Amino acid sequence: MEKTKFVHNHKFLLIFAVAIVTAIASEVKVIPYEGAPFRFGLGTIMFLLGILIRPLPLIYTGLITGILVVLFRTMLDWLFFESAFSYSFFSHFPAGLFYILFAIGLRIINTEKYKSKPLLLASFIMMIEFVSNYIEQFVTSVYITNISVTIKDIGLLLLVAFIRSFFVIGIYSSITVEEQKKQMQQLLNFISTLYVEALYLKKSMNEIEQITASSYGLYEQLKNIDPAISLKALSIAQEIHEVKKDEQRIYAGLSKILNIKLLDAYFISDLLQYVKETNEKYSEMLNKKIDITVSCNQDFRTNEHIPLLALMNNLVTNAVEAIEKEGTIHIAVHVSKSFATITVEDTGAGIPKNLIPIIFDPGFTTKFNGEGVPSTGIGLSHVQAIVEKFNGTIHVESDEKTIFSIKIPIQYLVKGDIA
Repeated sequence: MEKTKFVHNHKFLLIFAVAIVTAIASEVKVIPYEGAPFRFGLGTIMFLLGILIRPLPLIYTGLITGILVVLFRTMLDWLFFESAFSYSFFSHFPAGLFYILFAIGLRIINTEKYKSKPLLLASFIMMIEFVSNYIEQFVTSVYITNISVTIKDIGLLLLVAFIRSFFVIGIYSSITVEEQKKQMQQLLNFISTLYVEALYLKKSMNEIEQITASSYGLYEQLKNIDPAISLKALSIAQEIHEVKKDEQRIYAGLSKILNIKLLDAYFISDLLQYVKETNEKYSEMLNKKIDITVSCNQDFRTNEHIPLLALMNNLVTNAVEAIEKEGTIHIAVHVSKSFATITVEDTGAGIPKNLIPIIFDPGFTTKFNGEGVPSTGIGLSHVQAIVEKFNGTIHVESDEKTIFSIKIPIQYLVKGDIA
């Protein structure tokens, strides 16, 4: 009950906010020509943007907005021109009628249904605004001004409806596209993390299979020597096999997620930008001032966006963590006829030369949390596994800067022509 009450109160406040903003914006107005029987304000733009961005009950929103617009204009007339309340209210009534009719029209077409078709939505809204505006001007002409609406006025109403509708839908589309881009980026980062874990799980399953076979072989050797111990070896083999079956079920589930096609292909330049933005946020979270730059000599589309994103994110995240307070990271992709070379260069603490040969070993780490507990040490082993999947090579050098260079045959990555 409390939750339902909160939702209703929240919706009412949003409706009221849209109504107030619309009422104020409607006073920022343009009179198309001297002696024109009508004016155009920003109220319609704000009203339409409000209900597109935050879907609200249209009829209630239109009714409350219409009433508030009339009351607001009446109050202004009373304050600044000392107009009689009844006369002022009656003269502004058509403006309130416009918002009510406009909301009814939007409710009839069901705007939610056409949000994925912006041109069609803008065309419907244009016609609804034109009809609502015409009825407003007709009522004003008959009951208030006694000035007839001419063909010229009708053409102007249609023109303004066209401009306002397509302008608002353009703004709304740009907002939603940016939001969808952020959501897609978050989803890609999430799936790339799952991809890395799936690689590790698959490797673990292969190792478990070998351990199971070794345990069973030990059972075969011992069953004629020491039956009791051989049964323990068999029991261990069976238990390990059960663990493997559980891992297979988990791997099957991960594989279904990873087989979802987010898009057929991504440009490598987009992936670089995703990695840059993600790790800029990460460095800010760690209170570090790090300048991350990217470069690409030739853009290309790739179907392997998930493993590439996982690979670059791992390396750049390591670079962010290696920088103490301030520093720079540069991520570059260089495309030649036969290879794509991915380079991650940072000005962090560096890697001692004697450790470079073992940094890709699973479990190796130099990172410890506040309690002295080491990290898993599987990040760079994942990177190596991804590189090996593409028959690539990885080279590390660390002096004043630490540079990871990954060379992958171009045919494994490119879809279509290189830009």
